[in-house]
Amino acid sequence: MTSTTAMPATAGTLPPSRRWAVLAVILAAEVLDLIDATITNLAAPTITASLHGGPSLVQWLGASYALALGVLLVLGGRLGDKYGRRRIFLTGLAGFTAASVACGLATGPSMLIAARLVQGAFGALLIPQGFGILGAVFPRDQIGKAFSAFGPVLGLSAVGGPILAATLIDTDLFGLGWRSMFLINIVLGGAALLAAHRLLPRDPGDRTVAIDTPGSLLLAGVMSGLLYGLIHGSANGWRLTAWVAIATGAVFFALFAHRQTTAANPLVQPSLFRNRGFVSGLVLGIAFFAAVAGLLYVVSLFLQGGLGYSPLRTALTGSVPMAVGIVIASIACYRLIGRLGRTLVLIGLLTTLAGMLGLWAAVHATGTATGPTVIVPAALVIGLGMGTCFGTVYDITLGDVTPTEAGSGSGSLTAVQQLANALGAAAVTTVYLHTPTRPAHAMTTSLLIVAAITLGCCGLVRLLPRAAQPQHH
Repeated sequence: MTSTTAMPATAGTLPPSRRWAVLAVILAAEVLDLIDATITNLAAPTITASLHGGPSLVQWLGASYALALGVLLVLGGRLGDKYGRRRIFLTGLAGFTAASVACGLATGPSMLIAARLVQGAFGALLIPQGFGILGAVFPRDQIGKAFSAFGPVLGLSAVGGPILAATLIDTDLFGLGWRSMFLINIVLGGAALLAAHRLLPRDPGDRTVAIDTPGSLLLAGVMSGLLYGLIHGSANGWRLTAWVAIATGAVFFALFAHRQTTAANPLVQPSLFRNRGFVSGLVLGIAFFAAVAGLLYVVSLFLQGGLGYSPLRTALTGSVPMAVGIVIASIACYRLIGRLGRTLVLIGLLTTLAGMLGLWAAVHATGTATGPTVIVPAALVIGLGMGTCFGTVYDITLGDVTPTEAGSGSGSLTAVQQLANALGAAAVTTVYLHTPTRPAHAMTTSLLIVAAITLGCCGLVRLLPRAAQPQHH
């Protein structure tokens, strides 16, 4: 997302053991973010029942975190360039850990949502610094080896995270219930913070780096208006307040777009929007990530609310098979993307679609009698398709951008993924929660909508660049 010029070249001065210890710290931060971004998929029904939050709390739990993370992600990268990546990384990690504690101690829905917003905001300071730190610490001939550790570690976290979260809820550790999912970050985040303070090399930053704060505030206005309108409308009826919020979001979007064409240092380089392949990939990414983010939520809601599964059984039946599929496909795509190019994106979309339709057929036929023997294979196929897309969409999207646009393009796509997660979690759960007393009907309707969006994405594939640029990670 950001350049590595702000940090002095320390690769030659750090001993190898310390370099790998720095990598471990960066990976720990990534794992914390991944787990905390996804645990509410599983825990939403339990948390909502505990805090008496109602349907809107279910929607805000995931959307609030992704909203703050997505809005501030590019800004977080620029702050690292300006003030030094070590300083911003430590600030982000300390704030993330403190916000996790606030989540675990929340006494009501408003406090929990506010804490999730703060958690996402500090995550946006934390996450962008990692690649820049590693790029300065590792010699050029070893950087590929360092980056290659991300896939397996994050893959294991994607599988193990839901199991850990569900186990903590089911075992009711120290009588804390769902709160232990957040409070465990006192140990995990605290250990990572101590290690980071000791191990990360100091860097002064570059105070001449310009930051487009107005652009970030306008983007926050866009997403806040859209999400508030969507969630408020679905929970309280589509009254004037909901439509005013959505209209306000649209106005902020127009102002944000104008700002990007006039600002000296915009969050997104305007030239990227004249690139048909990039714009097509951006639209495809928004639609697909929103659809599958919502799908992950409704599968969890259906398994717990419709089938009566415990959080752990929900994880083992739905979340883990999907995560396993994502990991397998992501590893395979690393080798296939060079040969297949954008065709691999189409294969991923069609595989995801096949899994969705298989799950839809099962729920349509058997309703709340649907069993794990059907759900697990369908979830695995959906995961394989998702992993194929996750591993290729953005590499292909960046295939035609110039080297000077690559940093802005990559940062924009990463931020858009988080914003799409927020919108998808809110939009698709709105459909599901429209008929909460008929879970099978709610599930089949949600699946059809998500499948329709995925099918629409297939039509955009031919507009993508034919191949990825080998140097993009």
